[in-house]
Amino acid sequence: MPASRQHAPDTSTAERTRLGEILRQSREYLALSQEEVAKAVGIPRAAISLIESGQRRVDTVELKKFAAILQRPVTYFTGDEPKDVGLPSEVEHLARAAANLSAKDREELARFAEFLQSRAGEERKSK
Repeated sequence: MPASRQHAPDTSTAERTRLGEILRQSREYLALSQEEVAKAVGIPRAAISLIESGQRRVDTVELKKFAAILQRPVTYFTGDEPKDVGLPSEVEHLARAAANLSAKDREELARFAEFLQSRAGEERKSK
């Protein structure tokens, strides 16, 4: 092996480690267990552990399943999309939670948000 390659960092290992960390953080953020994600993806729980630690590769089919379960676009995990899209994490969480509601419940949620906005506007006026 040439001397220049002996100490070169293994980019694929670094990328697997980064991907595993993002997958773990996303899973934990949604309060999902490794077992729940493993069942949804169709792989053993031990594979989830290996993926999250960067010791196992993720194929494209698996990544698509991870993205669906973790409610993120595939590009979020590949690094092709900026992670900070300018929304506070609480707002992102609310949006993901609202996506799982029925259309009627989302309408009610929108009315409640309008109520909170009008109340906040009134409070600012009274100050």
